[in-house]
Amino acid sequence: MVKRLLALLLLAAIGGIFTTLVLGYMPDAELNNTARYYADHTAADIGSANLVTAIVITYRGLDTLGEVTVLFLAAAILGLVLARGRRQVQARRELTPVGELLTTGSRVLVPLIMLLGVYVFVNGHLTPGGGFQGGAVIASGVLLLLLTDPLRQFAHTLIAAVESLAGVFYVAIGLMGLFLAGGFLDNRFLPIGTLGALFSAGAIPIIYTLIGLKVGAEFSVMLSDLSDTEAL
Repeated sequence: MVKRLLALLLLAAIGGIFTTLVLGYMPDAELNNTARYYADHTAADIGSANLVTAIVITYRGLDTLGEVTVLFLAAAILGLVLARGRRQVQARRELTPVGELLTTGSRVLVPLIMLLGVYVFVNGHLTPGGGFQGGAVIASGVLLLLLTDPLRQFAHTLIAAVESLAGVFYVAIGLMGLFLAGGFLDNRFLPIGTLGALFSAGAIPIIYTLIGLKVGAEFSVMLSDLSDTEAL
C-alpha cells in the first residue's frame, strides 16, 4: 500500500512538472541568432539541401560521433551479457517452423529493404533521413531474416569488420576536415558542388554512408545476439 501511494505521489509530481511546462510554454516569435545563422548560411556554406543534415554532420559533428560511440558501447555490452548464457547452436533445433508466406515474402522484401536503407543514407544531404535512419532500415531487413529463420547464422566477423572500418574511416574523414578545411568533420575539404545534386555537400554523403553502415552493423549484431538467446 505504501509503495503504491509513493508511486502515485511520484506520478502526480511528474505530471505537475510537465503541466507547468506545457502551460508556461511560449513559442519564440523569431529565430534566435544561432538558428538564424543556420537558416541563412548553411545551404551556401555547407552545400546541403537538408539543413538538419548539415547541422548534425558538421556544426554538431562531435555530438553525432558521441551518439555512434554510445550505440557501439550498447551493442558491445549486450553481446557480452548475452554471451554468458549462450549454449551451442546444436542444442536449439526444436523450433516451430515459420509460414510459407513469411519465408517467400522475406525473399522479395529483404533486398528492397536493404536498397531503401542505402537510398536513405546516400541521399541524407538532400532529403529527410540519413545515416541513423538508413542503418535502422537495413537492420529491419536483418530482423525480417531472423523472423524467417531464427537459427540463421550471420558472418559476425564480416559485420564486425564493416562496423570497425566504418568507424575508423569516419574519424579519419573528421581529421581530414580538421587539417584540410575549417575543423573536425568539416565537409568542405571536398568540393561542395551544386546545391540539390547527388554529388554535392562535400564529404557529407561519404560521412552519412559510413554512419549508415556502422549503425546498420551495430543494430544487426544486437538483433543477432538477441535471436541466439531467444532460440536457446
